[in-house]
Amino acid sequence: MADPKGFMTTPREVPKRRPVDVRIKDWREVYEPQSLEHLQRQAGRCMDCGIPFCHSGCPLGNLIPEWNDLMWRGDMTEAVARLHATNNFPEFTGRLCPAPCETACVVAINADAVTIKQVELRTIEEAFGSGDVKPLPPDRITGKTVAVIGSGPAGLAAAQQLTRAGHTVVVYERADKIGGLLRYGIPEFKMEKNIIDRRLTQMEKEGTRFRTGVNVGVDITGSELRQKYDAVVLALGATQWRDLPIKGRENKGIYQAMEFLPWGNKQALGEVPNPAINVAGKHVVILGGGDTGADCLGTSVRQGAVSVTQLEIMPRPTDERPDAQPWPMYPMIYRVSSAHEELDQRVFAVSTEEFIGDGNGNLKALKVVETELVNGKFQLVPGSEREIPADFAFLAMGFTGTESTPLFDQLEVELDDRTNVKRDDSYQSTSEGIFVAGDAGRGQSLIVWAIAEGRSVAASVDQYLEGETQLPSPIEPTARPLMV
Repeated sequence: MADPKGFMTTPREVPKRRPVDVRIKDWREVYEPQSLEHLQRQAGRCMDCGIPFCHSGCPLGNLIPEWNDLMWRGDMTEAVARLHATNNFPEFTGRLCPAPCETACVVAINADAVTIKQVELRTIEEAFGSGDVKPLPPDRITGKTVAVIGSGPAGLAAAQQLTRAGHTVVVYERADKIGGLLRYGIPEFKMEKNIIDRRLTQMEKEGTRFRTGVNVGVDITGSELRQKYDAVVLALGATQWRDLPIKGRENKGIYQAMEFLPWGNKQALGEVPNPAINVAGKHVVILGGGDTGADCLGTSVRQGAVSVTQLEIMPRPTDERPDAQPWPMYPMIYRVSSAHEELDQRVFAVSTEEFIGDGNGNLKALKVVETELVNGKFQLVPGSEREIPADFAFLAMGFTGTESTPLFDQLEVELDDRTNVKRDDSYQSTSEGIFVAGDAGRGQSLIVWAIAEGRSVAASVDQYLEGETQLPSPIEPTARPLMV
Protein backbone atom coordinates (compact mmCIF):
# COMPACT_ATOMS: atom_id res chain seq x y z
CA MET A 1 0.00 0.00 0.00
CA ALA A 2 0.97 3.66 -0.21
CA ASP A 3 1.20 6.09 2.74
CA PRO A 4 -0.78 4.37 5.55
CA LYS A 5 -2.19 7.68 6.74
CA GLY A 6 -2.15 9.57 3.46
CA PHE A 7 -5.92 9.57 2.97
CA MET A 8 -6.30 11.20 6.39
CA THR A 9 -3.43 13.69 6.30
CA THR A 10 -3.31 14.75 2.64
CA PRO A 11 -6.26 16.58 1.07
CA ARG A 12 -7.22 15.83 -2.52
CA GLU A 13 -5.70 18.24 -5.01
CA VAL A 14 -5.77 18.16 -8.80
CA PRO A 15 -3.55 20.15 -11.19
CA LYS A 16 -4.56 23.74 -11.71
CA ARG A 17 -5.96 24.81 -15.03
CA ARG A 18 -4.29 27.65 -16.86
CA PRO A 19 -6.03 31.03 -16.40
CA VAL A 20 -9.11 31.31 -18.58
CA ASP A 21 -8.04 34.58 -20.21
CA VAL A 22 -4.77 32.90 -21.24
CA ARG A 23 -5.90 29.49 -22.41
CA ILE A 24 -8.77 30.65 -24.61
CA LYS A 25 -6.20 32.39 -26.81
CA ASP A 26 -4.63 29.10 -27.84
CA TRP A 27 -5.59 25.46 -28.38
CA ARG A 28 -3.13 23.78 -26.04
CA GLU A 29 -4.20 21.52 -23.19
CA VAL A 30 -5.67 23.44 -20.29
CA TYR A 31 -3.74 22.04 -17.31
CA GLU A 32 -0.62 23.53 -15.75
CA PRO A 33 2.34 21.25 -14.90
CA GLN A 34 2.18 19.47 -11.56
CA SER A 35 5.33 18.65 -9.61
CA LEU A 36 6.15 14.98 -9.27
CA GLU A 37 6.43 15.29 -5.50
CA HIS A 38 2.93 16.73 -5.31
CA LEU A 39 1.59 13.93 -7.48
CA GLN A 40 3.30 11.30 -5.34
CA ARG A 41 1.62 12.67 -2.23
CA GLN A 42 -1.71 12.32 -4.02
CA ALA A 43 -0.89 8.72 -4.91
CA GLY A 44 -0.13 8.19 -1.21
CA ARG A 45 -3.79 8.83 -0.39
CA CYS A 46 -4.63 5.36 -1.76
CA MET A 47 -5.59 3.45 1.37
CA ASP A 48 -5.29 -0.20 2.37
CA CYS A 49 -9.00 -0.68 1.81
CA GLY A 50 -9.07 -4.47 1.67
CA ILE A 51 -11.50 -4.62 -1.23
CA PRO A 52 -10.53 -2.00 -3.84
CA PHE A 53 -13.88 -1.01 -5.28
CA CYS A 54 -12.06 1.17 -7.81
CA HIS A 55 -11.61 -2.12 -9.71
CA SER A 56 -15.39 -2.47 -10.01
CA GLY A 57 -15.61 0.99 -11.53
CA CYS A 58 -12.98 0.27 -14.20
CA PRO A 59 -13.94 -1.94 -17.16
CA LEU A 60 -10.22 -2.47 -17.87
CA GLY A 61 -9.58 -3.94 -14.44
CA ASN A 62 -6.73 -1.48 -13.88
CA LEU A 63 -4.44 -2.44 -10.99
CA ILE A 64 -5.01 0.91 -9.35
CA PRO A 65 -3.75 0.33 -5.76
CA GLU A 66 -0.60 -1.30 -7.15
CA TRP A 67 0.49 1.54 -9.40
CA ASN A 68 -0.58 4.14 -6.85
CA ASP A 69 1.79 2.50 -4.38
CA LEU A 70 4.58 2.24 -6.95
CA MET A 71 4.19 5.90 -7.92
CA TRP A 72 4.27 6.93 -4.26
CA ARG A 73 7.47 4.93 -3.78
CA GLY A 74 9.04 6.39 -6.92
CA ASP A 75 9.34 3.10 -8.82
CA MET A 76 8.31 4.58 -12.17
CA THR A 77 9.44 1.68 -14.33
CA GLU A 78 7.36 -0.88 -12.47
CA ALA A 79 4.46 1.55 -12.13
CA VAL A 80 4.08 1.94 -15.89
CA ALA A 81 4.53 -1.82 -16.35
CA ARG A 82 1.55 -2.46 -14.07
CA LEU A 83 -0.39 0.28 -15.83
CA HIS A 84 0.31 -1.18 -19.27
CA ALA A 85 -0.60 -4.65 -18.03
CA THR A 86 -4.27 -3.74 -18.32
CA ASN A 87 -4.42 -0.61 -20.48
CA ASN A 88 -2.80 -0.08 -23.88
CA PHE A 89 -3.37 3.67 -23.88
CA PRO A 90 -3.37 5.21 -20.38
CA GLU A 91 -2.41 8.56 -21.93
CA PHE A 92 -5.85 8.57 -23.61
CA THR A 93 -7.91 7.45 -20.62
CA GLY A 94 -5.91 9.67 -18.25
CA ARG A 95 -7.11 12.66 -20.26
CA LEU A 96 -10.54 11.62 -21.50
CA CYS A 97 -12.11 9.03 -19.21
CA PRO A 98 -14.75 10.38 -16.77
CA ALA A 99 -13.07 8.22 -14.10
CA PRO A 100 -15.78 5.88 -12.77
CA CYS A 101 -12.92 4.41 -10.71
CA GLU A 102 -12.80 7.57 -8.61
CA THR A 103 -16.51 7.59 -7.80
CA ALA A 104 -16.06 3.94 -6.69
CA CYS A 105 -12.99 4.75 -4.57
CA VAL A 106 -13.44 3.62 -0.95
CA VAL A 107 -12.12 6.96 0.31
CA ALA A 108 -15.04 8.57 -1.55
CA ILE A 109 -17.58 7.00 0.82
CA ASN A 110 -17.23 10.00 3.11
CA ALA A 111 -14.32 12.04 1.72
CA ASP A 112 -12.74 13.12 -1.57
CA ALA A 113 -11.60 10.30 -3.82
CA VAL A 114 -7.99 9.56 -4.69
CA THR A 115 -6.91 11.39 -7.85
CA ILE A 116 -6.61 8.08 -9.72
CA LYS A 117 -6.97 9.59 -13.16
CA GLN A 118 -4.17 12.09 -12.62
CA VAL A 119 -1.81 9.48 -11.18
CA GLU A 120 -2.49 7.33 -14.23
CA LEU A 121 -1.76 10.21 -16.59
CA ARG A 122 1.41 11.32 -14.85
CA THR A 123 2.71 7.74 -14.68
CA ILE A 124 2.49 7.27 -18.44
CA GLU A 125 3.83 10.75 -19.18
CA GLU A 126 6.85 10.09 -16.97
CA ALA A 127 7.37 6.83 -18.85
CA PHE A 128 7.26 8.52 -22.25
CA GLY A 129 9.63 11.20 -21.01
CA SER A 130 12.17 8.68 -19.70
CA GLY A 131 11.97 6.40 -22.72
CA ASP A 132 10.32 3.54 -20.83
CA VAL A 133 7.60 3.21 -23.49
CA LYS A 134 9.27 1.00 -26.05
CA PRO A 135 7.98 -1.04 -28.98
CA LEU A 136 7.16 -4.63 -28.05
CA PRO A 137 7.39 -6.58 -31.31
CA PRO A 138 6.33 -10.24 -31.17
CA ASP A 139 8.87 -13.00 -30.63
CA ARG A 140 7.35 -15.01 -33.47
CA ILE A 141 5.07 -14.46 -36.46
CA THR A 142 2.08 -16.78 -36.66
CA GLY A 143 1.45 -16.33 -40.37
CA LYS A 144 -2.19 -15.39 -39.64
CA THR A 145 -3.60 -12.08 -40.89
CA VAL A 146 -6.24 -9.82 -39.35
CA ALA A 147 -7.99 -6.73 -40.71
CA VAL A 148 -9.21 -4.16 -38.21
CA ILE A 149 -11.83 -1.79 -39.60
CA GLY A 150 -11.78 1.51 -37.73
CA SER A 151 -8.95 3.23 -35.87
CA GLY A 152 -10.65 4.51 -32.75
CA PRO A 153 -9.58 3.27 -29.30
CA ALA A 154 -11.27 -0.14 -29.71
CA GLY A 155 -9.64 -0.79 -33.09
CA LEU A 156 -6.22 0.41 -31.97
CA ALA A 157 -6.31 -1.69 -28.78
CA ALA A 158 -7.33 -4.79 -30.72
CA ALA A 159 -4.64 -4.15 -33.33
CA GLN A 160 -1.85 -3.68 -30.80
CA GLN A 161 -2.76 -6.82 -28.85
CA LEU A 162 -3.05 -8.96 -31.98
CA THR A 163 0.21 -7.61 -33.38
CA ARG A 164 2.01 -8.46 -30.15
CA ALA A 165 0.52 -11.96 -30.35
CA GLY A 166 2.36 -12.41 -33.64
CA HIS A 167 -0.40 -11.86 -36.18
CA THR A 168 -0.05 -9.58 -39.19
CA VAL A 169 -2.54 -6.78 -38.57
CA VAL A 170 -3.73 -4.09 -40.95
CA VAL A 171 -5.89 -1.21 -39.65
CA TYR A 172 -8.19 0.44 -42.18
CA GLU A 173 -9.47 4.01 -41.68
CA ARG A 174 -11.63 5.98 -44.09
CA ALA A 175 -10.37 9.36 -42.84
CA ASP A 176 -7.06 10.93 -43.83
CA LYS A 177 -5.39 10.12 -40.51
CA ILE A 178 -5.53 7.38 -37.91
CA GLY A 179 -7.38 7.97 -34.64
CA GLY A 180 -11.12 8.01 -35.30
CA LEU A 181 -13.01 10.22 -32.87
CA LEU A 182 -9.84 10.58 -30.80
CA ARG A 183 -8.39 12.65 -33.61
CA TYR A 184 -11.42 14.26 -35.19
CA GLY A 185 -13.86 14.53 -32.29
CA ILE A 186 -11.71 15.39 -29.26
CA PRO A 187 -10.61 19.05 -29.24
CA GLU A 188 -6.93 19.88 -29.07
CA PHE A 189 -7.38 21.59 -25.70
CA LYS A 190 -8.46 18.25 -24.19
CA MET A 191 -5.82 16.11 -25.92
CA GLU A 192 -3.17 17.37 -28.28
CA LYS A 193 -2.89 15.13 -31.32
CA ASN A 194 0.83 14.48 -30.92
CA ILE A 195 -0.29 12.26 -28.04
CA ILE A 196 -1.92 9.95 -30.60
CA ASP A 197 0.97 10.17 -33.03
CA ARG A 198 3.65 9.02 -30.58
CA ARG A 199 1.61 5.91 -29.72
CA LEU A 200 1.07 5.17 -33.41
CA THR A 201 4.83 5.35 -33.89
CA GLN A 202 5.23 2.63 -31.27
CA MET A 203 2.57 0.48 -32.96
CA GLU A 204 4.21 0.85 -36.37
CA LYS A 205 7.56 -0.24 -34.96
CA GLU A 206 5.83 -3.26 -33.44
CA GLY A 207 4.54 -4.21 -36.89
CA THR A 208 0.99 -2.89 -37.08
CA ARG A 209 0.18 -1.55 -40.54
CA PHE A 210 -2.15 1.36 -41.22
CA ARG A 211 -4.17 2.15 -44.33
CA THR A 212 -5.89 5.55 -44.38
CA GLY A 213 -8.35 7.00 -46.86
CA VAL A 214 -9.94 3.58 -47.44
CA ASN A 215 -13.72 3.33 -47.30
CA VAL A 216 -14.12 -0.36 -46.52
CA GLY A 217 -17.17 -1.75 -48.26
CA VAL A 218 -16.56 0.53 -51.24
CA ASP A 219 -12.82 0.77 -51.92
CA ILE A 220 -12.32 -2.79 -50.71
CA THR A 221 -15.24 -5.20 -50.44
CA GLY A 222 -16.15 -7.71 -47.80
CA SER A 223 -15.34 -10.62 -50.12
CA GLU A 224 -11.90 -9.15 -50.76
CA LEU A 225 -11.33 -8.87 -47.01
CA ARG A 226 -12.22 -12.53 -46.57
CA GLN A 227 -9.79 -13.52 -49.32
CA LYS A 228 -6.91 -11.51 -47.83
CA TYR A 229 -7.41 -12.03 -44.10
CA ASP A 230 -8.01 -14.90 -41.71
CA ALA A 231 -10.19 -12.76 -39.43
CA VAL A 232 -11.81 -9.33 -39.48
CA VAL A 233 -12.52 -7.04 -36.51
CA LEU A 234 -15.25 -4.45 -36.99
CA ALA A 235 -14.46 -1.44 -34.79
CA LEU A 236 -16.50 1.08 -36.75
CA GLY A 237 -17.88 3.01 -33.80
CA ALA A 238 -21.44 4.26 -33.40
CA THR A 239 -21.21 7.35 -35.57
CA GLN A 240 -24.83 7.63 -36.72
CA TRP A 241 -25.72 10.89 -35.02
CA ARG A 242 -29.12 11.76 -33.60
CA ASP A 243 -30.90 14.51 -35.54
CA LEU A 244 -33.68 16.93 -34.63
CA PRO A 245 -36.20 17.02 -37.51
CA ILE A 246 -38.30 19.96 -36.38
CA LYS A 247 -39.61 22.99 -38.25
CA GLY A 248 -36.82 25.07 -39.78
CA ARG A 249 -34.25 22.25 -39.82
CA GLU A 250 -33.45 23.11 -43.46
CA ASN A 251 -32.02 26.54 -42.56
CA LYS A 252 -28.31 27.10 -43.08
CA GLY A 253 -26.18 27.24 -39.96
CA ILE A 254 -27.44 24.03 -38.32
CA TYR A 255 -24.77 21.35 -38.04
CA GLN A 256 -24.05 18.19 -36.16
CA ALA A 257 -21.31 18.47 -33.53
CA MET A 258 -19.20 16.01 -35.48
CA GLU A 259 -19.44 18.23 -38.53
CA PHE A 260 -18.13 21.18 -36.52
CA LEU A 261 -15.46 19.70 -34.24
CA PRO A 262 -13.15 18.31 -36.96
CA TRP A 263 -12.86 21.79 -38.46
CA GLY A 264 -11.93 23.15 -35.05
CA ASN A 265 -9.16 20.57 -34.77
CA LYS A 266 -7.87 21.37 -38.24
CA GLN A 267 -7.81 25.06 -37.30
CA ALA A 268 -6.02 24.31 -34.02
CA LEU A 269 -3.34 22.35 -35.86
CA GLY A 270 -2.89 25.06 -38.48
CA GLU A 271 -4.08 22.76 -41.26
CA VAL A 272 -6.72 25.26 -42.41
CA PRO A 273 -6.48 29.04 -41.72
CA ASN A 274 -10.19 29.58 -42.36
CA PRO A 275 -12.28 26.55 -41.39
CA ALA A 276 -15.46 25.86 -43.36
CA ILE A 277 -17.49 26.17 -40.15
CA ASN A 278 -16.26 29.21 -38.23
CA VAL A 279 -18.32 30.92 -35.51
CA ALA A 280 -16.10 33.99 -35.05
CA GLY A 281 -18.32 36.97 -34.27
CA LYS A 282 -21.49 34.82 -34.26
CA HIS A 283 -24.15 33.72 -31.78
CA VAL A 284 -24.04 29.98 -31.10
CA VAL A 285 -26.52 27.60 -29.51
CA ILE A 286 -25.53 24.04 -28.60
CA LEU A 287 -28.20 21.37 -28.15
CA GLY A 288 -26.99 18.76 -25.69
CA GLY A 289 -25.48 19.07 -22.24
CA GLY A 290 -22.89 16.29 -22.37
CA ASP A 291 -19.17 16.19 -23.06
CA THR A 292 -19.61 16.66 -26.80
CA GLY A 293 -21.62 19.80 -26.16
CA ALA A 294 -18.87 21.07 -23.87
CA ASP A 295 -16.33 20.33 -26.63
CA CYS A 296 -18.39 22.48 -29.01
CA LEU A 297 -18.47 25.19 -26.35
CA GLY A 298 -14.70 25.30 -25.85
CA THR A 299 -14.13 25.27 -29.60
CA SER A 300 -16.62 28.10 -30.14
CA VAL A 301 -14.98 30.20 -27.44
CA ARG A 302 -11.57 29.78 -29.07
CA GLN A 303 -12.94 30.67 -32.48
CA GLY A 304 -14.29 33.93 -31.04
CA ALA A 305 -18.07 33.47 -30.79
CA VAL A 306 -20.02 36.45 -29.45
CA SER A 307 -22.25 34.24 -27.31
CA VAL A 308 -22.61 30.50 -26.69
CA THR A 309 -25.72 29.03 -25.06
CA GLN A 310 -25.86 25.34 -24.21
CA LEU A 311 -29.31 23.74 -23.91
CA GLU A 312 -30.21 20.58 -21.99
CA ILE A 313 -33.67 19.02 -21.86
CA MET A 314 -33.00 17.42 -18.46
CA PRO A 315 -33.31 19.39 -15.21
CA ARG A 316 -30.13 20.68 -13.57
CA PRO A 317 -28.42 17.81 -11.72
CA THR A 318 -27.89 18.05 -7.98
CA ASP A 319 -24.55 18.98 -6.46
CA GLU A 320 -24.54 15.90 -4.22
CA ARG A 321 -25.02 12.22 -5.01
CA PRO A 322 -28.68 11.38 -5.67
CA ASP A 323 -30.09 8.81 -3.26
CA ALA A 324 -30.83 6.53 -6.20
CA GLN A 325 -27.12 6.47 -7.14
CA PRO A 326 -25.27 5.57 -3.94
CA TRP A 327 -21.59 4.77 -3.69
CA PRO A 328 -19.92 3.08 -5.60
CA MET A 329 -22.20 3.94 -8.56
CA TYR A 330 -21.23 6.70 -10.98
CA PRO A 331 -23.47 9.60 -9.92
CA MET A 332 -25.20 12.05 -12.25
CA ILE A 333 -24.23 15.26 -10.48
CA TYR A 334 -23.65 18.84 -11.61
CA ARG A 335 -20.19 19.07 -13.13
CA VAL A 336 -18.17 22.02 -14.44
CA SER A 337 -15.77 21.21 -17.27
CA SER A 338 -12.87 23.39 -18.34
CA ALA A 339 -15.05 24.75 -21.15
CA HIS A 340 -17.75 25.76 -18.69
CA GLU A 341 -15.16 27.67 -16.67
CA GLU A 342 -14.51 29.68 -19.82
CA LEU A 343 -18.15 30.46 -20.56
CA ASP A 344 -21.06 28.87 -18.72
CA GLN A 345 -24.43 29.80 -20.19
CA ARG A 346 -26.17 26.48 -19.69
CA VAL A 347 -29.93 26.40 -19.76
CA PHE A 348 -31.56 23.32 -18.26
CA ALA A 349 -35.04 21.87 -18.66
CA VAL A 350 -35.82 23.32 -22.09
CA SER A 351 -36.94 21.76 -25.36
CA THR A 352 -36.20 23.22 -28.80
CA GLU A 353 -39.44 23.57 -30.76
CA GLU A 354 -38.33 25.39 -33.91
CA PHE A 355 -35.32 26.67 -35.84
CA ILE A 356 -36.31 30.18 -36.90
CA GLY A 357 -34.95 31.46 -40.20
CA ASP A 358 -34.34 35.01 -41.38
CA GLY A 359 -36.40 34.60 -44.54
CA ASN A 360 -33.31 34.03 -46.70
CA GLY A 361 -32.66 30.46 -45.63
CA ASN A 362 -30.29 31.31 -42.76
CA LEU A 363 -30.75 30.51 -39.09
CA LYS A 364 -31.73 33.48 -36.93
CA ALA A 365 -32.94 32.06 -33.62
CA LEU A 366 -34.22 29.02 -31.75
CA LYS A 367 -37.67 28.81 -30.24
CA VAL A 368 -37.49 26.96 -26.93
CA VAL A 369 -39.99 26.05 -24.23
CA GLU A 370 -39.42 25.00 -20.64
CA THR A 371 -40.06 21.40 -19.64
CA GLU A 372 -40.98 19.50 -16.50
CA LEU A 373 -40.14 15.87 -15.85
CA VAL A 374 -43.31 14.26 -14.51
CA ASN A 375 -43.40 10.50 -13.87
CA GLY A 376 -40.48 9.99 -16.21
CA LYS A 377 -42.03 11.96 -19.08
CA PHE A 378 -41.32 15.48 -20.29
CA GLN A 379 -44.18 17.94 -20.23
CA LEU A 380 -44.04 21.39 -21.81
CA VAL A 381 -44.71 24.37 -19.53
CA PRO A 382 -47.45 26.53 -21.11
CA GLY A 383 -46.51 30.16 -21.69
CA SER A 384 -42.77 29.57 -21.27
CA GLU A 385 -41.83 29.90 -24.94
CA ARG A 386 -38.99 32.24 -25.86
CA GLU A 387 -36.42 32.82 -28.58
CA ILE A 388 -32.64 32.58 -28.33
CA PRO A 389 -30.60 34.38 -31.02
CA ALA A 390 -28.48 31.98 -33.05
CA ASP A 391 -26.40 32.23 -36.20
CA PHE A 392 -25.21 28.65 -35.65
CA ALA A 393 -26.78 25.67 -33.90
CA PHE A 394 -24.80 22.53 -33.14
CA LEU A 395 -26.56 19.26 -32.40
CA ALA A 396 -24.69 17.32 -29.71
CA MET A 397 -27.41 14.87 -28.77
CA GLY A 398 -25.52 11.61 -29.02
CA PHE A 399 -25.51 8.77 -31.50
CA THR A 400 -28.07 6.13 -32.43
CA GLY A 401 -25.82 3.32 -33.68
CA THR A 402 -23.51 2.36 -36.51
CA GLU A 403 -23.72 4.04 -39.89
CA SER A 404 -25.23 2.04 -42.72
CA THR A 405 -22.55 0.54 -44.94
CA PRO A 406 -22.51 -2.00 -47.79
CA LEU A 407 -19.90 -3.88 -45.76
CA PHE A 408 -22.55 -5.39 -43.49
CA ASP A 409 -24.32 -7.12 -46.37
CA GLN A 410 -21.03 -8.08 -47.98
CA LEU A 411 -19.86 -9.80 -44.80
CA GLU A 412 -23.37 -11.15 -44.05
CA VAL A 413 -23.43 -9.80 -40.50
CA GLU A 414 -26.72 -9.07 -38.76
CA LEU A 415 -27.70 -5.95 -36.85
CA ASP A 416 -29.91 -5.66 -33.79
CA ASP A 417 -32.86 -3.28 -33.45
CA ARG A 418 -30.47 -0.49 -32.39
CA THR A 419 -28.35 -0.99 -35.54
CA ASN A 420 -25.49 -2.43 -33.48
CA VAL A 421 -23.70 -5.44 -34.95
CA LYS A 422 -24.96 -8.64 -33.32
CA ARG A 423 -22.32 -10.73 -31.58
CA ASP A 424 -21.93 -13.63 -29.17
CA ASP A 425 -19.99 -13.89 -25.92
CA SER A 426 -16.75 -14.27 -27.87
CA TYR A 427 -17.37 -11.01 -29.77
CA GLN A 428 -17.95 -12.95 -32.98
CA SER A 429 -20.70 -11.68 -35.23
CA THR A 430 -23.33 -13.87 -36.91
CA SER A 431 -20.76 -14.48 -39.66
CA GLU A 432 -17.84 -16.77 -38.85
CA GLY A 433 -14.47 -15.08 -38.56
CA ILE A 434 -15.99 -11.59 -38.35
CA PHE A 435 -15.67 -10.06 -34.90
CA VAL A 436 -16.94 -6.76 -33.49
CA ALA A 437 -15.73 -4.52 -30.67
CA GLY A 438 -16.43 -1.14 -29.14
CA ASP A 439 -19.38 1.10 -29.91
CA ALA A 440 -20.24 -0.86 -33.07
CA GLY A 441 -21.30 -3.73 -30.84
CA ARG A 442 -22.36 -2.11 -27.57
CA GLY A 443 -23.59 1.29 -28.73
CA GLN A 444 -22.25 4.71 -27.75
CA SER A 445 -20.10 4.34 -24.67
CA LEU A 446 -16.91 5.45 -22.90
CA ILE A 447 -13.34 5.30 -24.15
CA VAL A 448 -12.43 2.96 -21.30
CA TRP A 449 -15.07 0.48 -22.49
CA ALA A 450 -13.77 0.76 -26.05
CA ILE A 451 -10.23 -0.14 -25.01
CA ALA A 452 -11.50 -2.95 -22.78
CA GLU A 453 -13.51 -4.39 -25.65
CA GLY A 454 -10.58 -4.02 -28.03
CA ARG A 455 -8.42 -6.07 -25.68
CA SER A 456 -11.16 -8.63 -25.18
CA VAL A 457 -11.90 -9.08 -28.88
CA ALA A 458 -8.18 -9.54 -29.50
CA ALA A 459 -8.14 -12.47 -27.06
CA SER A 460 -11.16 -14.00 -28.84
CA VAL A 461 -9.61 -13.56 -32.30
CA ASP A 462 -6.33 -15.05 -31.08
CA GLN A 463 -8.24 -18.01 -29.64
CA TYR A 464 -10.10 -18.40 -32.94
CA LEU A 465 -6.91 -18.36 -35.01
CA GLU A 466 -4.60 -20.35 -32.74
CA GLY A 467 -6.90 -22.52 -30.64
CA GLU A 468 -5.55 -20.95 -27.46
CA THR A 469 -4.52 -17.51 -26.22
CA GLN A 470 -2.43 -15.82 -23.58
CA LEU A 471 -3.99 -12.44 -24.24
CA PRO A 472 -6.06 -11.01 -21.37
CA SER A 473 -9.78 -10.39 -21.69
CA PRO A 474 -10.61 -7.66 -19.16
CA ILE A 475 -14.38 -7.96 -19.53
CA GLU A 476 -14.15 -11.69 -18.85
CA PRO A 477 -11.14 -11.97 -16.51
CA THR A 478 -11.18 -15.78 -16.22
CA ALA A 479 -7.68 -16.60 -14.97
CA ARG A 480 -5.94 -15.70 -18.22
CA PRO A 481 -2.36 -14.53 -17.57
CA LEU A 482 -1.68 -10.90 -18.23
CA MET A 483 0.46 -9.99 -21.21
CA VAL A 484 2.31 -6.68 -20.90
